[in-house]
Order: sequence, then structure tokens, then C-alpha cells
Amino acid sequence: MAANSEKMVNAITSMDEDFAKWYTDIVKKADLCDYSSVRGCMIIRPYGYAIWELIQADLDRRFKETGHENVYMPMFIPESLLQKEKDHVEGFAPEVAWVTHGGSEQLQERLCVRPTSETLFCDHYKNIIQSYRDLPKLYNQWCSVCRWEKTTRPFLRTTEFLWQEGHTAHATAEEAEAETVRMLNVYADCLKEFLAIPVIKGRKTEKEKFAGAKATYTMESLMHDGKALQAGTSHNFGDGFAKAFGIQYTDKDNKLQYVHQTSWGVTTRLIGALIMVHSDNNGLVLPPKAAPVQVMIIPVNQRKEGVLEKAEELRARLSKICRVKTDASDKSPGWKYAEQEMKGIPLRLEIGPRDIEKNQCVIVTRLGREKSFVSLDDLETVIPQMLEKMQNDLYEKALAHRNSHIFEAKNMEEFETQLKENPGFINAMWCGDEACENAIKEKTGATSRCMPFEQKHISDKCVCCGKPAKTMVTWGKAY
Repeated sequence: MAANSEKMVNAITSMDEDFAKWYTDIVKKADLCDYSSVRGCMIIRPYGYAIWELIQADLDRRFKETGHENVYMPMFIPESLLQKEKDHVEGFAPEVAWVTHGGSEQLQERLCVRPTSETLFCDHYKNIIQSYRDLPKLYNQWCSVCRWEKTTRPFLRTTEFLWQEGHTAHATAEEAEAETVRMLNVYADCLKEFLAIPVIKGRKTEKEKFAGAKATYTMESLMHDGKALQAGTSHNFGDGFAKAFGIQYTDKDNKLQYVHQTSWGVTTRLIGALIMVHSDNNGLVLPPKAAPVQVMIIPVNQRKEGVLEKAEELRARLSKICRVKTDASDKSPGWKYAEQEMKGIPLRLEIGPRDIEKNQCVIVTRLGREKSFVSLDDLETVIPQMLEKMQNDLYEKALAHRNSHIFEAKNMEEFETQLKENPGFINAMWCGDEACENAIKEKTGATSRCMPFEQKHISDKCVCCGKPAKTMVTWGKAY
């Protein structure tokens, strides 16, 4: 049947009217999180946490398939330890929260609440790595970190957030570089296959790279409003941290060498990306693989004999092939439909007395509200097909949106016009001078998102200064 465009949920501000309010409305009304009594910190509610658990499980599987092991480090870092890597500590200094007292006693040394754990891993690695036989070390940690952000927004930027941080040590520079790129590709595969989000992969400029890193690689995604979101990063540290912390090993020739390290991470920010890439004015839209509930069964005229029993029978059957629930509450069907829509549940299965007589049910998709009459005998075949189609359709829709919002500019006049009239990514050539990078940000508000792996020669001249260009950069305004 034809898709229904009627707005079922009126409690959400239209994204065209106020995108920030639209985002906040969905976060709150889909029961993803709530504000806490601590500034900038959020309470992740069960539905929101269930989405994070699914993302976590998919990534954890991918990490273990590539040989990584999970560990856990302390949440506190002694100030002296943090100070060992000068560039690193300077990069994080404005965001660090300090513990100065234990009970009523002042601590002899301040403790930092971890903003990231490089220094802790380095301190550990220097104790456990002695020989080439101890390498590589492929570790990952699931935890929370604290960064004292000035401006916060649920999932996108909070004072405390959940994430994973991989930390690896290798014998050679080549191995570390290969690991850095491999893990960026692991992330990109997860976003494409699991979250249905397309990304642009590339290298950060020197200005934008991680504090203390030799090179930072990133994947950049595009939101509904044309702004970029850094969805994940992977860093090659070279031997800089190893020299600062004295992490050495004896090679096969019995000579002392410094290890080469990497780190990489993604956060609960991915939930924010899910919202801003897929959702609409009726609420959350979730790719089926990331949906805590993939099918919601709604009994119609549930007081009639046999309806609830049939709904439970179907739930038990479908639980073997998907994540399914039944809404047997005393709310009206219309209310249940709106709630299912708000929470982005991919499929709604309606079953009532007439359907039972005909041995059929009605299935409505969240994407486009397409309605189908399906024989109860065919559910195990039809539902997986519908879920797979929605997963693929969401990715293709997001990819089409992203591709239609990538523009080119050969000079600053074109750059400013594109940015003003067509929010999105702008590809433009760059001379490599940080002064031009700063000038573009100051003049337009756009930042360098990455130097894409897939390069295109747009012109010979830098978009800003007109001098000979060295590389193409993808620019954009970002969250």
C-alpha cells in the first residue's frame, strides 16, 4: 500500500523549524536519556543504554576477531604521570577534572579523572614489555571518561561519556601504521553494516590531530542539517609516548628498541549520529540491527477472546528470529502506534480478531509507514526480509543525502557561497599552511574535517591563499 505521510507525533519540533530543539525532543521523548543534577552529565535511560549495548556488542566482536583483548585501567591518573608527555597534557589541560581531597584530607598529589588513558597504558606497558616476544600488545578498554566541556548536548558532547579506547604497542613503525588504519576501517565497517551510516575516511591535519599523536585518522559523517560529526578516530603515536615513558624492548638482535603505539576510540556520540542521520519529524528511526526492539506486536481489540493469546504465541515464535515485544497495555491502539513511531521500532505487527480468522496480520514499517498483509505462516520468512530491506534502504538513503551535500570550491568566494547556500561538505585544495586553515575557520566557521584517502584534483591552487596546493581537504561546520 502507499506510504502514509500524515504526522502521528505532534510533540516533536520540526527539524526545519529548529534542528537543535528537534534533536532534544527526540532524545527526551524517545526515552533515550535524561538530564542529571550534575552539569553536563546525562542519565542514559534503559532504551538508550540498550542501543549502546548493541553497538558495544558489535564492536567488541570485531575487536576480538582482530585479536584484541579487553582490560580495565583505573579512573584516576596521578598528575606526575600525566605530565610525562608534554604535548598530550597541554592538549587536555582545559578539560581535566582534578581530585584534590580524599575525605577531609588534602592529597599529596592531585589526581586527574581520566580524560583518556594513554598515560596509564604507557605506565603499564613499560612494566610488562621487555622482549620482542611480548609484542604486539593489542588491548581495548570499555569505560567512561570525564572532560570538562564548556558547552554540552546529550550524547554529542557531555562532561562524562561512555566509550571504548584501544591501546596497542608494536615492534615497528610499519606495524603501528597498519594497526591505525586497520582499526579505522573496522569502525567504518561497523558504521556502514550495523548503523547504516556512510563516512568519509581520511587523515586529520597537524592542527586537528590528537595531542601527542604522530598522525590521526578520522571518519566523518554528515547529519541531516549539513553539519559534520566526527564519528571516530584512530591515532598513530609513533614512539613519542614510548620515549617519554621509557617503553623499550630487546629485539631479535638483542638491541634495545622503543615500541610504536596506537590508540583509537568511539563513544556514545554514535547514538547522537544515529538520531541526526536517520530520524524524522515523527521521532527516532533506528536501523534494525541497532534497534533494541525490532518488531512490536500490537493486539487490536485485545479484550476479544483469543487475541492476547495469539499475540503471545506470535511473540514466542518470532523471538527465535528477532528482538520482539508485545504491547498488551490498556492504551489505545493509536497511542501505541505513536509510541512505536516515536521510539523508532522498525516493524509494527498488528493482530486482531479478523486477522486471526484470516490467518494473517498487518505489518507496518517505520520507514515510510508501508503497510502489508502477511500470512501468519510466512512470518519467519517475511520479517527477516523486511528488516534487511529497511537496513539497506536506510544506508542508501543516508548515502544519497551525503553525496548530494558534497560540493567543490576553487576560491574563497565559491567556498563562502557554497557554505551559506548549501550546508554540507566542501572539497577544496589546500597549500598545507596552518595560517590558511585558521583563516578559513575564522572567516567561515568551517574546519578541516580530514584530508580524504580518496583524493581528487580540483585545482592547482589553495582555496584560501592561491599558492600551489598540496592536497584536497574536506571542510565543513561540525558538532
